[in-house]
Amino acid sequence: MAETEIPEYFLCPISLEMMKEPVTAVTGITYERESIEQWLRKAKECVCPVTKQPLPRSSQYLTPNHTLRRLIQAWSEATNAARGHGADHQQIPNPQLEKVQVEKLVKDLKVPHRNQRALKKLHGFAMESERTRTCMAEAGVANAMVMFINQRFQQGKSKTMCLEEALRILHLTWNIPSRTNMKALVGENLDFINSLTWILDLNVHKNNVKIVNEAMPLLKLTIQNTNSTILGNLNFQFFKGMVRVLGKRTISQQALKSTLQILIETCPLGRNRKSIVESGAVSDLIELELEKPEKNISELIFNLLAHLCSCAEGREMFLKHAAAIAMVSKRILRVSSATDDRAIHILSVIGKYSGSKEVVLEMLRVGAVSKLCMVIQADCASYLKEKARGILRLHSKVWSDSPCIQLYLLTRYQR
Repeated sequence: MAETEIPEYFLCPISLEMMKEPVTAVTGITYERESIEQWLRKAKECVCPVTKQPLPRSSQYLTPNHTLRRLIQAWSEATNAARGHGADHQQIPNPQLEKVQVEKLVKDLKVPHRNQRALKKLHGFAMESERTRTCMAEAGVANAMVMFINQRFQQGKSKTMCLEEALRILHLTWNIPSRTNMKALVGENLDFINSLTWILDLNVHKNNVKIVNEAMPLLKLTIQNTNSTILGNLNFQFFKGMVRVLGKRTISQQALKSTLQILIETCPLGRNRKSIVESGAVSDLIELELEKPEKNISELIFNLLAHLCSCAEGREMFLKHAAAIAMVSKRILRVSSATDDRAIHILSVIGKYSGSKEVVLEMLRVGAVSKLCMVIQADCASYLKEKARGILRLHSKVWSDSPCIQLYLLTRYQR
């Protein structure tokens, strides 16, 4: 059967697709709500796309065109019936979500026999469009989700479906401007961090990767909004949990990236660096890098390793891994300039502070010395070349007779 032609006046002038929620601007032109709202948000000159007349930027001046919506609905049902698809084949969405609807669902979250249904409805709205998410944010949904998750933690209730939907709703509404101050909501104590850590511990143990993937980006956002003094008081169990997440090779790239960013951000504060080392992070990071991950993941791994190798405990754990020096050496000049910087820093602190005879000979044996020579000759930043020369000079007596190093690299510049 030939495809039925859609009446022209059913099409949005912006998207050229059949409208699902037609609204009329003050200029008298009807558009699909989502298309015109996006136009109003992004256009430099706020004018009607068809008439070029000025338009108010606020969407409150858009009037729902109920008559056209009913016509489109009737036409869709008649067309689908003729094709044998039934009346429900072309779904027309409900009219614009109202703030009062959302506020009622937020109240229902506090009622035990209604909260699951309320969460499902809120999740559906959050997945619908930017406009519905904005409405939800203005109704205080982010605040309600934080309170719901904290309450679950306090009560020890770990029902997966409710938590998964609450986490996703919060993630979708987090960055939307609203009256909710997220920094004040989650960043003034450890309550929400503890709730998310509890969720992660439960679900890493159960191998529930979907929940872990939802929770990790939220934990990263929470850490970014938390006072550094509070982050300096994170306990050992927090970092043990982060390292357990690192060991899960089935988590998403976004969750892995969030975990590394959390460790990098918290590492310099208080006793956190030592706690991360004692949690076994160094070995896990080396193993992860040996799998040759994506470039942005490698950069984060080397950034964190450089932080950890800045303390004696970190260098000790680094040198306990049989492949550590070889891995760092091999990745120099193969990933990015950022990775080169961190890798050379790692070799520098190892050579300077942990350069025993065995370590120095291993650097020669696994190719670290020859790679440093390559850095000096490569097309890279001058400061990296100078750092490489500095490492070579540290142990020139041990390395000078090696066929892989030219004598002039050690003697050309004064020591």
